[in-house]
Amino acid sequence: MKLFNLKTLATLVAGVALMSATAQAEISLRFGYEAPRSDTQHIAAKKFAELLKDKTKDEIKLKLFPDSTLGNAQTMISGVRGGTIDLEMSGSPNFTGLEPKLNVIDIPFIFKDREHAFKVLDGEIGQGLLKDLESQGLKGLAYWDVGFRAFSNSKHTVTKPEDIKGLKVRTNQNPMYIEAFSLLGGNPVPMPLSELYTALETRAVDAQEHPIGIFWSSKLYEVQKFLSLTNHGYTPLIVVMNKAKFDGLSPELQQAVLDSAKEAGAFQRQLNIDNEKEIISKVRKEGVEVTEQIDQAPFKAVIEEKVRKTFIDKYGKDLVEKIDALAQ
Repeated sequence: MKLFNLKTLATLVAGVALMSATAQAEISLRFGYEAPRSDTQHIAAKKFAELLKDKTKDEIKLKLFPDSTLGNAQTMISGVRGGTIDLEMSGSPNFTGLEPKLNVIDIPFIFKDREHAFKVLDGEIGQGLLKDLESQGLKGLAYWDVGFRAFSNSKHTVTKPEDIKGLKVRTNQNPMYIEAFSLLGGNPVPMPLSELYTALETRAVDAQEHPIGIFWSSKLYEVQKFLSLTNHGYTPLIVVMNKAKFDGLSPELQQAVLDSAKEAGAFQRQLNIDNEKEIISKVRKEGVEVTEQIDQAPFKAVIEEKVRKTFIDKYGKDLVEKIDALAQ
């Protein structure tokens, strides 16, 4: 009888161990984002899934939900905080309501070039800002790339601040951009990316400002015929995960998630850099007038100092000065 019990116990232990191993092998994470399947964000998300599968030896499977399938950025961020979505990525302006100091990234003209931006984001400043999101139930994994922002509209060529006056400009919810386009004489209209094409098509808004990768992948060239490479701001993507879900993983799996996210981000950044000239050529073939050489000085004169002051008055000058110092 004792022998039978020992055998039964051994069988039960083996069964539990097998069930545990199976459960580990079937960790499934839902990853949502607004970008369409044609965008580098989706291509990099697939890379992220491949890296994660390899590094965890199939223990973690990433399910991808592009095209705003799980909602707009704010809806998905709320879903990640609440645990109904595991991971999400969207432009940094979408997180400033939770962590206002992130607005520093969106001060117009604060980044000299991409090298400067990457140095800030991947260093102490950027990682500190990700850490601040943890109090909101979000684990910041990595910064990916949206890019330097360009201005498009359906009315006329834009080469100077006066050309923006009176235009209804779609912006995101970020107060830095709302203030900037107000100073330029435009009428900012915040709305999600998922609503933008229809708003432009119906002339509910005249203009928008996104990096050219989004301009192409979202087919905005179909409803916008004037594109100016103003490079008035740089926007990173922030990839976040539900913090409780992340904390529940083993240290080894946590590191695999972080490493995979960063590697996929580096891959996507390079994709965007490589694709820019080709995109400019393609939108021209679609009938868009592209103005590449823009004198930024008149735009800076109108908005840079005032928007910086707005941030500094609220949060101090420390972050701004540290970012400026890294441009040297």
